[in-house]
Order: sequence, then C-alpha cells, then structure tokens
Amino acid sequence: MAYERHVRKRKPSAIRRAWLFCFLLALPTFLFAGILLWQQHVTAAPTFLLLFCLFIYLLLIAASLIEGLMRPLQTLSNVVSSLREGDYSFRARGASSADALGELASEINALADLLQKQRVRSLEATALLARILEVMHAPLFAFDREDLLQLVNNAGAQLLGRPLARCFGHSAAELGLENLLASSDQTVHSFGTRPSRWLLRKALFRQDGAPHTLLLLADVSQPLQEEEQIAWKRLIRVLGHELSNSLAPIKSIAGSLLARAEKISGDESTVHDFRRGLSVIESRADSLHRFVQSYRLLAQLPPPHLKAVQAGPLLERVALLEQRVPVQLDPGPTVLLNADPDQLEQMFINLLTNAVDASLSNGAKPVRIGWRVAESNLVVGIEDSGLGIANTENLFVPFYTTKPKGSGVGLALAQQIARAHGGEIRLVNREDGPGARAIIHLPIA
Repeated sequence: MAYERHVRKRKPSAIRRAWLFCFLLALPTFLFAGILLWQQHVTAAPTFLLLFCLFIYLLLIAASLIEGLMRPLQTLSNVVSSLREGDYSFRARGASSADALGELASEINALADLLQKQRVRSLEATALLARILEVMHAPLFAFDREDLLQLVNNAGAQLLGRPLARCFGHSAAELGLENLLASSDQTVHSFGTRPSRWLLRKALFRQDGAPHTLLLLADVSQPLQEEEQIAWKRLIRVLGHELSNSLAPIKSIAGSLLARAEKISGDESTVHDFRRGLSVIESRADSLHRFVQSYRLLAQLPPPHLKAVQAGPLLERVALLEQRVPVQLDPGPTVLLNADPDQLEQMFINLLTNAVDASLSNGAKPVRIGWRVAESNLVVGIEDSGLGIANTENLFVPFYTTKPKGSGVGLALAQQIARAHGGEIRLVNREDGPGARAIIHLPIA
C-alpha cells in the first residue's frame, strides 16, 4: 500500500505525458533521418544541421498540439472552479465547435446557466421570505436542537421586548419561551406584557440535517372576545325578553293594587304596610325594567351610520358635559373621521365618566384628554388620577363592574362601538403616576 501511494504520488502530469508521447512519436523520424543521411554519406556538419532543423520543427508541432489540447482543458477547469466557488459569470470558449471539447464546453456552459438561474431563484425566494417575516403581525420563532433561537421576525422581537439583533443565540429559558417550546400544538397561552391570548402553532423542520422547532403565535384575543360578546348578546336577549315579559305585568298589577288601596278600610298600620309593600314592588319592578333595557341596548346596538366627523369639536363637546371634576383638553391636530357621531359621543362619554369616577375616588383630581395621529389612526388618550386598574382582563366583559352601583355595560358598549368603527380600546395603568389611561384607536378617513 505504501509503495502504491508512492507510485501514485510520482505519476507524471498530463503535460509531461503529452511531451513524452510526442518525443516517442518523433523518435522514429530522427532514427530514419539519421540512417538515411548516413547511407548518403553526408558529412557530420550538414547531418547535425538537418537533424537540428528537424528537431525544431517537430518541437514546434508538438508544442502547438499540446497547447491546442491543454489550453481548452485549463479554461474548462477554471470555469468549473468558478462554479464551485459560486461565481457563475464565467463561460467556456469553443462551445460551438463540433468535437468532444466543444460538447464538454457546451455542457459546462449549460450547467453554469442552470446554476445561475437556481441561485437567482434562491435569492428571490430568500428575499421574499425575509419580506414576509418582516411584515408578519404574528410572532415567529425557530429554535435548534439546543433550544437556541436561530430565527425571529420583527413581531417576535417586539413581543420579547428586545432589539432584533439581541434575540439570536439566546436559549428559550432566557427568552421566557420554554413553556411554549414544551407545549403542544394548537394550545392557547398568555404571554408578554399585553393581556392577550395566543394560539400556538408548532412544527418541526430540518436545516443542514439538524432538527429545528418552529413556533408561530396567533393573537386570538379579539376573536375570543367577539365570540364571548356574541354569547353574552344571546344570553341578554333571552333574559331581557323573559324578564321584560314578567316585569311589565308585575309593575302594572302593583300599580293597580296601589290605586285601589286608597279605598281599603281597616287597621291603619296594616293598610300602611300594604301600600308600602306595593310601592316597593312597583319601584323595584320599574328599576329592574330599566336595568334590563340597559343590557338590551348592549345586545341591540345598531350598525353605525357613517359621516364626516371632526374629532376635535366632538371631544370638546364631551369634555364640556362633565362638571364634577376639571377636565383638561390638550389641543391636537385636525382629524377627520368617517364615523357615527352619536355612537362616538356615547363611547367617549362612557370612558370619560369612568375616568371621572376613578378620580373622585382619589381626591377629585383633574382628568386629562389628548389626541394625536399615529400610522393613519387617531389615538385618543383619557387619563385619570384614580387608584388604577386591579384586573385588566375582565374590563370589557358584560356584567363585570368594580363600582358599587355599576351595571357593567359602559366599557363593554364603548368597546363594541370602537370595534364597529374598525378601532380598539385599551385600558392600562399609568407609568408616570397613580391612575389609569384609556387609549382609543380609530381609523382616519
């Protein structure tokens, strides 16, 4: 084996073998020429001169032959080397000749064209994938077998609260994603600072032969809230119908009996108790009827009648309606909305009423209203100086209220109006002090 390797290493190159073959081909010519000159009794000087000229001639012929064979092969070798290094701009010459080298050059050029097209398609597909990941609103993460993050889009970086460059190479435990990585596909989780619920989609793929895990999060908070609202509306319709049908005759009968009680004679205390009981029944029936009607308003909100509305004057009118605490209205840009002014006014009244109630519970401090434009949306902020929000998850759930005399309709109705206009309402605690902030997003016309 060692001898074979030694022989293989000392094997002459193709050019040396070509020169050797040319020398062997020319050797009989020299022998015949020398014998012929010897038989003709040519002297030594002319013999050496003729043999030298013959040698130069054969040398030039051999050099031309070797150059004609080796140069195309060297060119093809350089082209293949360029293809291996990823440079597809070189092409082999002589592809038009009808011989073996020409066919080889044609095949190499065709291979270069094919690789160049595949590279362009790969670059375009990579750019398209990067663009899709950039504009995706759903957070996306890819982890390798060591649970290290290898791929993330802008939405995922925003959810993690980190710059995009500082996300790669960190483990799932460091990023707080180990629970999602260990969870099953199509499960709902709460993650991040926002009170959102995320549907987890999980898939496995391979890259460079190594297994990777892909996580995709879809925000299902709004669809779930819409389903909850539909269920609440159905329940409210049924309960409202049944209660109204029962309360109306109770109120009517109590009123009739109370009118006839004036003619009843007997013990004064008994008559008084009888009248008072009927008054309580009539009053409570009337109160329950108004209570049910307020919930039926939530379930039967009509679609908005859209028209051009100036945001500034609308907010000024809403601010003037509240007189319990000072309302500071910060000036903002002129914004035109395509909305239902009556529904928007009711929405802002409900939010301002909640803000004022919160401020009254903490010293009757002023309430502040301001608005701005961000990404083709009107963003209105209503800040109070109350005690803040203890439970932000159930704020927009019908029947849920933290007020002693609240009905749990105001915020749910406001959110329903905002979504009917293509907007959204969020309530968060203030970072700059006590109190909460209502943030309303509405699309600009």
